[in-house]
Amino acid sequence: MTKVLVTGSSGFIGGYIVEELIGRGYEVIGIDNGSKYGPVTRSYDDHPNYRLVKGDACDVELLARLLTDCEHLIAGAAMIGGISYFHTYAYDLLATNERIIASTCDAAVRAHRDGTLQKVTYISSSMVYESADTWPSVEGEELDCPPPRSSYGFQKLAVEYFARAAHQQYGLPFTIVRPFNCVGIGEGRALGDVEILSGNVRLAMSHVVPDLVQKLLKGQDPLHILGDGHQVRHYTYGGDLARGVVLAMESPSALNDDFNLSTAVSTTVLELAEAIWHRIRGDATPFRYVSDTPFEHDVQRRIPSTEKARRVLGFEAATTLDQMLDEVIPWIEQAISIGAI
Repeated sequence: MTKVLVTGSSGFIGGYIVEELIGRGYEVIGIDNGSKYGPVTRSYDDHPNYRLVKGDACDVELLARLLTDCEHLIAGAAMIGGISYFHTYAYDLLATNERIIASTCDAAVRAHRDGTLQKVTYISSSMVYESADTWPSVEGEELDCPPPRSSYGFQKLAVEYFARAAHQQYGLPFTIVRPFNCVGIGEGRALGDVEILSGNVRLAMSHVVPDLVQKLLKGQDPLHILGDGHQVRHYTYGGDLARGVVLAMESPSALNDDFNLSTAVSTTVLELAEAIWHRIRGDATPFRYVSDTPFEHDVQRRIPSTEKARRVLGFEAATTLDQMLDEVIPWIEQAISIGAI
């Protein structure tokens, strides 16, 4: 049975990835220090093919021990949050994530040289295209467009440089994947979250879908959105992203290459907000909103090319926004009722 180590396994995307791997028959070791959410309960916690190690991905010796008999490593551990998170934790996002990726690569280089490790699959981010001025963003353009302005985007671009440098110097095989705007369940209130006032509702720093859902479930009217609402995003279901990550891990054609993982469908923040409004308030209540001053790093367009992932990996994100909201809204409603978010 092929064994995979997943760093950041208790995180939002990490949970989907572990579930996908177990479903495909892999033996999975997860490592997470619980620094974001604290203890997290997952449906697969007691699965015989899964073991969670509570530990820090900055611990090179621990990672090296866990990698001794692993064929694959999915490097997903990182500090991550929504747009307000980028500003509140600008230094920590850079410094902590840099320590994590350096330690991960140190351990992986050793495991590839002395053990069974075949490849590292790195979880990067659509934010490497933060400063792009042409769309859609095609793989390779992250090296040609201006560097990201946010410390988070800059550090995610550094992850990709680590991947390529470790391959260049030590022959460590890699695949880079860039998820776009993950939507799904399991994203709770982070420990240490600073609450942000948005209209008359205080929210933990999160991503746009759960934030909009929370505001409406808590009765906000008119709905407050950041900026004019014309920002374009590609909201992609967590289960689809996990499938894409595992396909990239498995595919020989993905070796030493990079892929955007995303739905091909563009949606503006205003379109998203209106869709959530009608699902919660119904069609009888007219959609009302006001625009709040946006944050500095609120990217106006984040539009990927999805052709390469479809052609090379056979990957397409099939879950529609309506299907995502059908799952996410009841989950958030339940989480609010028990004080989880």
